[in-house]
Amino acid sequence: MNERAHFPSVEDGEACEIVCTDGVRLGARLWPARADSAGSVIINPATGVLARYYHRYARFLAGQGFEVLTYDYRGIGASRPQKLKGCGYRWRDWGERDMDAAIRLMHARRRTGPLMVVGHSIGGFVPGLARSAPLIDRMLTVGAQYAWCGDYAPERRLALFLKWHIAMPALTAACGYFPGRRLGWLEDLPAGVATEWSFRRPRFELSHPRSERPDVLARMAAVTAPILAVTMADDEFGTVPAIRRALGYYAGAARTAVRLAPADYGREAIGHFGLFHDSHASGLWLDTLLWLREGRNPWPGRVIAV
Repeated sequence: MNERAHFPSVEDGEACEIVCTDGVRLGARLWPARADSAGSVIINPATGVLARYYHRYARFLAGQGFEVLTYDYRGIGASRPQKLKGCGYRWRDWGERDMDAAIRLMHARRRTGPLMVVGHSIGGFVPGLARSAPLIDRMLTVGAQYAWCGDYAPERRLALFLKWHIAMPALTAACGYFPGRRLGWLEDLPAGVATEWSFRRPRFELSHPRSERPDVLARMAAVTAPILAVTMADDEFGTVPAIRRALGYYAGAARTAVRLAPADYGREAIGHFGLFHDSHASGLWLDTLLWLREGRNPWPGRVIAV
């Protein structure tokens, strides 16, 4: 096994480094369980979102007995190389290499309980690209999709298309990477990641060379972990069509999708990012424990067809 980690002790979460099979080092943190072990959880971020955004949820899960790993994909945050321009990182690498290394690390550390993934946005799709994905026992996805513009919310589609599929590739071509932080549009992204997003087609595998497509589809279909996919009614990215499109690739898994509304939690808006805010600690976060601990859907009245 080429994946390894080093864990200097800190009070709240342990700084961690994951080394992928190609030698790329990922910055991460391990959150030891603070109660009887209920299993292990890997938290996958959304595109251009720092792992630290999920630290509050990781801390919450650790307090509930889970050992939790948070990490930044290559090119992002603590996994950003000294020079982003020309690094050659691609969106698919986040699944094929980074997610694969995270799974193998946590599988090797696991003592009791299931190995689970909580994936936000693209973080709920990239597990299927990892060859080690059959080691996953259960998945919870939030707004999981792969950013095909035809699935954006109709009332926001034009604005999002202009931003992410016109402005982003133009800026990426000019700078050699996407300067998202400077614009206040998420984090900076490697050119390969930004390009794959900008020119995504209705079928994900079409972004791969023709010879690689059967293998991509086979890896996705090899995932057998039951999936509970959550989307919010006001999520402009993770719409119902987007969720269904992503789940369609997990043909070998039992898949359940639920559509929640902000009003279910006394909110006017939640959107694509709000579910990981700690204001949900006494509500939605507690609900997710039913799935993570027992594999039971906490929202049986909100199920939609997939």
